[in-house]
Amino acid sequence: MKTTYNFDRDPHRKNVDFTRYYWFHSGFSVEELKKIEKMTEKLPFVDATINGKEINPEKRKSKIKWCPQNDEWRWVYEKLHNLIVEANSEMWKFDLTHMTERIQYTEYYEEGGHYGWHMDIGKNDNAGRKISVTVQLSDPEEYEGGDLEMNIGNILEIPRKQGATIIFPSFYLHRVTPITKGTRKSFVLWVGGEPYR
Repeated sequence: MKTTYNFDRDPHRKNVDFTRYYWFHSGFSVEELKKIEKMTEKLPFVDATINGKEINPEKRKSKIKWCPQNDEWRWVYEKLHNLIVEANSEMWKFDLTHMTERIQYTEYYEEGGHYGWHMDIGKNDNAGRKISVTVQLSDPEEYEGGDLEMNIGNILEIPRKQGATIIFPSFYLHRVTPITKGTRKSFVLWVGGEPYR
């Protein structure tokens, strides 16, 4: 006897949209951003890499810091967690089980600072990523260029408002266009779960 499955009745498909990102106009207040700036000043810079290994300025030119998961930073992680849960509940309904990676603070600086087209998922440590988060730390008047763009069949230019928090599936192609003046500062974080199946 042949078994059929009616996907139209699948409750997991209702109200799910993999073609759109989710954003909070003011995910972080100006006061919170000032506090974060003081916290990040104490952390050391390291060179940004591709997949944790390759340093390649043609693909990625930026400086990064890793923000620890400790008591001082707990409120930042908790706030991001709550924003992610809300966005995922509204948009994609992924099974999320962990937020083990540290927040990455990034500066795109000088002329040419950029990150070419890439996805945040991959193999090994990146295989479990399902949702990516970017927080705009800089006042958009402080730099030129440095636009966050996504390619989901058409190219979307993402809002640049200070404090805005952008949340999207980690399989989206995205990039930061070259800086032409000033410095763009941002946070990124990834949350994940079991492999897709």
